Amino acid sequence: MQEKNTLRTCKQGHSYYKSTDCPTCPICEAEKKPKEGFLSTLSAPARRALESIGVKTTHQLAKYSKKEILSLHGMGPASLPKLTAALKEVGLTFKE
Repeated sequence: MQEKNTLRTCKQGHSYYKSTDCPTCPICEAEKKPKEGFLSTLSAPARRALESIGVKTTHQLAKYSKKEILSLHGMGPASLPKLTAALKEVGLTFKE
């Protein structure tokens, strides 16, 4: 059974259609996406997962293990290669 898209309006006044209960406005999310840095390479759910624990830099990311990062809601295994590469680029690794 296919869900019907419903028209919604976010607090910022953006109108958009969604077929799920997810309250996230795709227009607001696109505006929040960083233009550069490792967070700009991630999907919105993965980026929000890191932001929810205060990770905004690779040095902050290096304080966590892969297992800890993967346990975050919104973080999937497809994001790990991007995160590993970002750490390697600055000479860091995930915590063991």
